[in-house]
Amino acid sequence: MSTALPPAVLQRAQALLASGQRKILGIVAAPGAGKSTLAEGLLQALGAQAQVVPMDGFHLANSELQRLGRGGRKGAPDTFDAAGYANLLRRIHGQQAGETVYAPEFRRELEEGIAGAIAIEASTPLIITEGNYLLLEEGGWGAVRDLLDEVWFLDIDSAVRQQRLLERHMRFGRSRESALAWIDGTDEPNARRIESYRHRADWIVEW
Repeated sequence: MSTALPPAVLQRAQALLASGQRKILGIVAAPGAGKSTLAEGLLQALGAQAQVVPMDGFHLANSELQRLGRGGRKGAPDTFDAAGYANLLRRIHGQQAGETVYAPEFRRELEEGIAGAIAIEASTPLIITEGNYLLLEEGGWGAVRDLLDEVWFLDIDSAVRQQRLLERHMRFGRSRESALAWIDGTDEPNARRIESYRHRADWIVEW
């Protein structure tokens, strides 16, 4: 299914491509805002000129979250390998001709990341990475912003976003009550934290 993009979104992406150099575009927003949908729309529009490399591949494994006592907060900033994600961005920036860089991918049906699932070729000029915490300053996340050539913050109505979250959690097996509790206890605190960093974005996308 195609995703219709506002003209300004495509124009801004094409401006990044016009430089002729490898660029990394970050798309950040609260949970359920539509980051992956926007990234997929750009991919459909730009074709072989772009590739999507989500931040979510750097979720810590469920076994490690249990060991750390963070299993009930999966999705919070300290439940990711932020330093590993930053290192991947550095590798992408420094990628040599003919080199393939591999990135992990989060499989929602498994609730786990799969190593080496995304192959990034040096010939792709625009890498689009999307995630919740690209603008955070604390911990390992502090290195990420400077590794992104441009960051867009996706802003949508909070009621629409929460309804999407509810539908997503239920689609992947939670009861309505469990989904609402997770949104209230995990997703929304994370959303407020993400919103507090929107001023660090280059552009606010209202979609």
